Amino acid sequence: MLIKLVPENTEIPFTRQRFVAAALSVVLIIGSIFAVVTAGLNFGVDFRGGVTVEVADDDPINLDAVRNAVGALNLGDFRVQEIQDVAGAEKGVVVFLEQQLVDPEASEDVKKAAEQAQQTAAQSVQNALRSLLGEDIRFRRIDVVGPAVSGELIERGVLAVVLAIGMMLIYIWFRFEWQFSIGAILALVHDVIITLGVFAVTRLEFSLAIIAAILTIVGYSMNDTVVVYDRVRENLRKYKKRPLAEVLDLSINDTLSRTVMTSVTTLLALIALYVIGGDVLRGFTFAMIWGVLIGTYSSIFVAAPLLLATGVKRDWSTAAVAKSADA
Repeated sequence: MLIKLVPENTEIPFTRQRFVAAALSVVLIIGSIFAVVTAGLNFGVDFRGGVTVEVADDDPINLDAVRNAVGALNLGDFRVQEIQDVAGAEKGVVVFLEQQLVDPEASEDVKKAAEQAQQTAAQSVQNALRSLLGEDIRFRRIDVVGPAVSGELIERGVLAVVLAIGMMLIYIWFRFEWQFSIGAILALVHDVIITLGVFAVTRLEFSLAIIAAILTIVGYSMNDTVVVYDRVRENLRKYKKRPLAEVLDLSINDTLSRTVMTSVTTLLALIALYVIGGDVLRGFTFAMIWGVLIGTYSSIFVAAPLLLATGVKRDWSTAAVAKSADA
């Protein structure tokens, strides 16, 4: 017997809740913007610059001893964090060294000297950890990101998200109509802003992996929205005299089973990865879990109801059929 998460022939009046959903979305967007502006994002080494040294050992590692060993090097501000592998068996620690501030207008020689100092600092941390934990320890990750590279990564990360949303706008415009494209893009912007707000509030590290997660969220949300919009277009042809709100409710209910099944199966995999994936994957999987939830919500309560506000034409399909008949 097949398991059905959503009963057949549901008649949920989604559009009746559009004002409540709109109020909730406005509150979340304003709160997210406020959190990003005031608290900011907790940028990782990828964007902030600095040194990351991750070491693993079969035996437990004394964090206080590691802190004392790194602190004795006098390399500036640093953090030491305990980590575990996927199975939770192999213990490890990761050392973060903050990037030393360099005047943006400094000469190239000064900037190169700063980057060389970071390379030296990374080597000093490795030597200190070998002396403390033994020569048989395993270095799983060593990242050295200078100020020039970190600034470039920020620009490229923002550009990637903007280009992705822009290409989605063009695709939906040609695939459907401009009214559909506006609804889809506003839903995507809604998802991205609220996701950034969640990271600003939770203080989870914001790294390149999170940019990849946001791009995946954009694609996932757009996929859900296109499924709903395609059914809306089909039902506009079929029910030409029905009020638009009823057509939207019918279309959302028609695709609800598919939407819920896709979201639930995706969440099952992501939750498993979040639980057993370790600290390295936790930020990425958290972003993906949140993205699936907010993407599903926006496809139903943001993208579809926006068609009522943008005034999508009810006779566009009729005109197209008449035009093809005349030809």
